[in-house]
Amino acid sequence: MAGSAFINQVFEKAKAHSQRIVLPEGCDERVLEAANIITQKQIAKVTVLGDENKITSWFKEKKYDISSIDVINPETSSISDDYAKVLYEMRKHKGLSLEDAGKLVRQYNYFGTLMVKEGAADGLVSGAAQSTADTVRPALQIIKSANKGESVSSFFVMCVDDVPYIFSDCGLIQEPNAEELSSIAVQSALSAIKLGISPMVAMLSYSTHGSASSPSVDKVIKATELAKKKIAEEHSDKNIIIDGELQLDAAIVPKVAASKCSDSPLEGKARVLIFPDLGAGNIGYKLVQRMAGAEAYGPVLQGLNKPVNDLSRGCSVDDIVGTAAITVLQSLRN
Repeated sequence: MAGSAFINQVFEKAKAHSQRIVLPEGCDERVLEAANIITQKQIAKVTVLGDENKITSWFKEKKYDISSIDVINPETSSISDDYAKVLYEMRKHKGLSLEDAGKLVRQYNYFGTLMVKEGAADGLVSGAAQSTADTVRPALQIIKSANKGESVSSFFVMCVDDVPYIFSDCGLIQEPNAEELSSIAVQSALSAIKLGISPMVAMLSYSTHGSASSPSVDKVIKATELAKKKIAEEHSDKNIIIDGELQLDAAIVPKVAASKCSDSPLEGKARVLIFPDLGAGNIGYKLVQRMAGAEAYGPVLQGLNKPVNDLSRGCSVDDIVGTAAITVLQSLRN
């Protein structure tokens, strides 16, 4: 598979570790193709969830080697009973019965997420055949956020002319307040560092350093202040640079930055773009993907204790492979 220099570097970094990725959607041929590529490229060790006979037959028909891939059927596996007890203990305070826990763990995303929780896998990639909610709900219930009280957010890696950017949040939080937006910014900067992307963070708006005034602009200004404070207090060793509020051109075009905001420490070289709301983020990444032909990987979830990542239902095999490799890097300890 061809790809940007960025994603090829991600593959090489992932290969240096023997992380385990679970793919719950063994019913989807794109997932099976991706499982074969991930295994052949040694990006990760793969577990596919689904009907063992059907998956084995598919690999045999394709003349692919399945010997290095684990296949588990949550509906028949004896492990499901153990996972049901784990889920029951976690959720009984919410009224979940052991019987209902047993039913839930036989749903593939719940089973896969419990594999991550219990250390049988280092990360999960799903969403090719299911909704975002089907992937995110078990993650929030079982993996939970890394920092209590903070929201889980998402980002896309967008590769434009071989330059990688992080766009956030484009998939989860609809109308973040200033505190949530600041958390998204810090999470995204840390995600960038893990992926080898420069943590130059721009808080986007339709205003640049006071060129316009409104409640939405004020929100971005406050979020920038809060993010700077958190970075100074908790991540001062990470060399994160953040500025806002900035219009997009002032954030990523040095000549425009020199004209509009010559005092910006980003100097028009932002690589992490924080959108003021989900509408702007979702529209922004799709414009760049569809009109500029950018490679898009995500939505990748951030802020969880362990990585669980979503896919678009229109994803390609390459998208799945790329997201799996990114998941491997997310799973590594700092």
